[in-house]
Amino acid sequence: MTGWETAVLDGGPASGLHMKVSGRPRVIQVTYPCRIEGAPPGVRADGVHVYRRDYGVTDEPLRYGFDIASP
Repeated sequence: MTGWETAVLDGGPASGLHMKVSGRPRVIQVTYPCRIEGAPPGVRADGVHVYRRDYGVTDEPLRYGFDIASP
């Protein structure tokens, strides 16, 4: 599969987010910055949320469901 296709995230903190994907990736990772207190300069923390492709959906928009068990 080549080119860009529309995908939508279902469930989790990024539910309803639409994006363009290329190559129908199996997994999409969404990160959110976390606030940290007293960390040295340059240190950051991100919350990681994983969405897995729904292989039953073959037309646009492709669907990616929230994987509560990941990472």
